[in-house]
Amino acid sequence: MKINMLPPLHQSIFKSPVGDLKLQASVAGLTHLQVIDKDSSAANYSFSSEIKAATGADISQAKQWIEQAIHELEEYFSGQRVHFDVPLAAKGTEFQQQVWQALVDLPFGKVCSYGDIANKIERPRAVRAVGAANGANPIAIIVPCHRVIGKNGTLTGYAYGLEMKQFLLNLESR
Repeated sequence: MKINMLPPLHQSIFKSPVGDLKLQASVAGLTHLQVIDKDSSAANYSFSSEIKAATGADISQAKQWIEQAIHELEEYFSGQRVHFDVPLAAKGTEFQQQVWQALVDLPFGKVCSYGDIANKIERPRAVRAVGAANGANPIAIIVPCHRVIGKNGTLTGYAYGLEMKQFLLNLESR
């Protein structure tokens, strides 16, 4: 994953076992993966002027990243994939990027605490900041923030609810 200021150029909705997922990508890779609230109008979107000025080749590349991500998500949910290969291009600070990369590096089916991540990125006193970066993760599931649990081993908050978090952890523990 790298810091990338390119705007998303393509978007798609994927119906998954955890609900509808909205995926967005730039020419560099996947920029967002979010669960759409059933009552939300998040499926509706309008593109900025940068997207309107994008070339057809750039939009085509972004579409390919989304197609790859959807294929990999289908394999993940069917139990056939334990690692994602789609390029990631999430926009974030250097610190956020470090935290997200630590999450990506966390082995499939393993869990950790915010403190574990803080230690991994060599910032042991930044536990709260790690929690904030984890909460700001724009690429759910693929950047597996659901694998972060409490220091005492209990489930902690998750942007999409503890039920979804438990579902994903159960899926990965098979």
